[in-house]
Amino acid sequence: MSRARIVLPIEGMSCASCAATVQDALSNADGVTSAAVNYATAKAAVDYDDAQTHVAELIKTVRGAGYDCGLATVAFAVTDLHYAPSVAPLERELARVKGIVRAVANQATEMVTVDYVPGVTTAEALERAVAAAGFQVAAPIAAEDPVERERLARAREVRTLAGRFALAAVVAVVAMLGSMLLMATRSLTTMETAKRFDLLGRLLMPSAERLRALLDPGGRLDPEWVKWGLAVITVPVILWSGQQFYRGTWSGLKHRTADMNTLIGVGTAAAYLYSLVATVAPGLFTQAGLPADVYYEAVAAIIALILLGRLLEARAKGRTSEAIRRLAGLKAKTAHVLRDGRESDIAVEAVVPGDLVVVKPGGRVSVDGVVTEGVSAVDESMLTGEPMPVAKRIGDHVTGGTLNTTGSFTLRATRVGKDSALAQIVQLVEDAQATKAPIQRVADQVASVFVPIVIALGIAAFVVWFDVGPEPALLFATVALVTVLIIACPCALGLATPTALLVGTGKAAEYGILIRSGEGLEKLSRVRTVLLDKTGTITEGQPAVTHIVSAKKSDGTPISSAEVLKWAASVEQRSEHPLAHAILKAARDKQVEILPVDKFAAMEGRGVRGTVDRRIVEVISLRHARERSLELGTLGQDADRLAAQARSPVIVVVNNTICAVIAISDPIRPTSHEAVAHLKRRGLTVIMVSGDSRKGAEAVAKEVGIDEVVPEVLPSQKADLVRKVQKQGRRVAMVGDGINDAPALAQADVGIAIGTGTDIAMEASDVTLVRGDLRGVVTAFDLAGRTMRTIRQNLFWAFIYNVLGIPIAAGVLYPFVGVLLSPVIASAAMAWSSLSVVLNSLTLRRFKPAWAS
Repeated sequence: MSRARIVLPIEGMSCASCAATVQDALSNADGVTSAAVNYATAKAAVDYDDAQTHVAELIKTVRGAGYDCGLATVAFAVTDLHYAPSVAPLERELARVKGIVRAVANQATEMVTVDYVPGVTTAEALERAVAAAGFQVAAPIAAEDPVERERLARAREVRTLAGRFALAAVVAVVAMLGSMLLMATRSLTTMETAKRFDLLGRLLMPSAERLRALLDPGGRLDPEWVKWGLAVITVPVILWSGQQFYRGTWSGLKHRTADMNTLIGVGTAAAYLYSLVATVAPGLFTQAGLPADVYYEAVAAIIALILLGRLLEARAKGRTSEAIRRLAGLKAKTAHVLRDGRESDIAVEAVVPGDLVVVKPGGRVSVDGVVTEGVSAVDESMLTGEPMPVAKRIGDHVTGGTLNTTGSFTLRATRVGKDSALAQIVQLVEDAQATKAPIQRVADQVASVFVPIVIALGIAAFVVWFDVGPEPALLFATVALVTVLIIACPCALGLATPTALLVGTGKAAEYGILIRSGEGLEKLSRVRTVLLDKTGTITEGQPAVTHIVSAKKSDGTPISSAEVLKWAASVEQRSEHPLAHAILKAARDKQVEILPVDKFAAMEGRGVRGTVDRRIVEVISLRHARERSLELGTLGQDADRLAAQARSPVIVVVNNTICAVIAISDPIRPTSHEAVAHLKRRGLTVIMVSGDSRKGAEAVAKEVGIDEVVPEVLPSQKADLVRKVQKQGRRVAMVGDGINDAPALAQADVGIAIGTGTDIAMEASDVTLVRGDLRGVVTAFDLAGRTMRTIRQNLFWAFIYNVLGIPIAAGVLYPFVGVLLSPVIASAAMAWSSLSVVLNSLTLRRFKPAWAS
């Protein structure tokens, strides 16, 4: 099985029920292992077996459910294509690229047209496919930027909704005035009926009488002509402003599904048809003893208010993804490249690894790389949240998207395009925003059956009012039906979770915290125990040699520190352990000769050994030396003393004889004590995990304020420790550097990896901190808790709105207050319910870390 994952942009969804329909269709498709559709982002994350299905089949499934996928098209020229015997190999090679739906090559014009999924396929991938088929593109391919495409689509949606709302609103106002004239020309009996008919009628009656006195003082106005006028001016609202509702209703009928469009379409269509019959054949009503009332103003007002709600909702939803747009906007458009001794500006997409890129003062770093010349300070706040510029010298890494401040420098490109740190960060955030939190499952289950239940309740309300309601029963029953259909809102349920996740994960990214999924964020909010790895998490992860205590030779003179470093560095040169790097650095700083090593072996958690200059040299832990009962002499006391000072002592052994103790210190991060204090203040249990001796580990723990320490833990034992704590019924977060701690990070309920801006792809973790600052863990906990509170608030109000609103719309209050809820008021309430959820989610944008002023 070859598993693949793709995120498809879905078009045509109007509510949570639509998302549930698409999700069910994709989940049941052949070759699909899982599918999650996010209504707020209008994206579907699909895991599938690419040996059984293809992206084109997935899109066909979406279209079969009555919706569509937002595809992009790019056309590019291929050199000498007309000389090829066939274009089939080129089309096959392009079709293999992930995200390609269709590729068509034209030999006559030497042009290739490709339909693809935005954000999945890149220009580089297309160019590589063309090269693999034996051809070459005539010019660099300019694939569409998916973030910019989404921004333009959102702006287009807002413009369209604004235009349709404007027409509906104008017609609604005119129709309302016309209806008030009709209301004022009714008989006294009819007016009394109108006053008790609904709340809006009761409120408008005095104004209607004054309007009639102003516009028609002689009473010569023919009500029938007013009705015909209202019928005509409402047609554009039906055909243009509200066309999306009726198209959605028709599509749902064809595909045997029901969604928000169904409720609005059926409700407004029922009101319009009722009014049209009352206009064309009023005698049918008078023969039955019913007033031939019309509700054109209600149709126009309902559509106008719902469009207003969607307009405000679209604008608000656009703000929920501002963080991802800001991140994507950091990407430089051009790069100043030095090739063959000449400087030139080229598109950043054309930069390849190994290129020399010149970065001038005030310029944006275009790609990831290593400084080869010059000195400067780089502002990395947009990626890491670090407010102060970071000094960069020769050999330092710089990240694309950051801002150079004062000096000028040259870098050698290392990672470009989708491999760059910025691209990975944007991709991680987008992937997280395409996922769902477990808390959303209840809302999804309700949304999947919501519309059919509401239609059933509306029909039930109609039957009850028609059978037992007061006269005119048909009128009351129709209004109850329309109001129930209009007020019901699955949109609020569908937006409750994803909008909060959008803002929460985007806000986290602004502070250099990358959350991989909604599930990880929800789990983080429930964690009560935090395990902190010492090296690289509490400490800087940049150890340095501080002391060398040597044994004495047979003549009584101590072994020189240079000789100790020669043996130790020679065997450690093959090790990847941070302490090995410290010993090597000390040897190089003292210009000590490093000899070749043979038969090198690493002993997990104990040290290393090898043959150097025909001697067996070992650099081992103090614990391992004592386990082997090696003769430490006074060096054992020195090692214990150094360990008590929060240093890590290692023992150098040559031919089974103790040679020296090397003390290595890893400076504690300046913010670690503050971060631990904040974690404890939030009621979290903090445990430090270390491979150091008990004395050394306890010294570090005491300095940062941690009470519980687990020392002398081998890397392979950390996952067992996490499992042991979990068996005590505690939810655990493991914080480590993401390398030696990978098994423990994967075992924990939430794995938090501390990385850097150039090393963020930590597969084992649920959360990655771009900055090496432990306070980011506190921010992640605070933001997760705040986001989950917002989600719970959203779900509560979405459920309460429908639980209370639908019975009121059905008329349960009529026996007590004597009025029915107007469909117009119901439409305003429905629009507000969705908007309120989005606005509540947007309050997360005001989140600030505990130490931010």
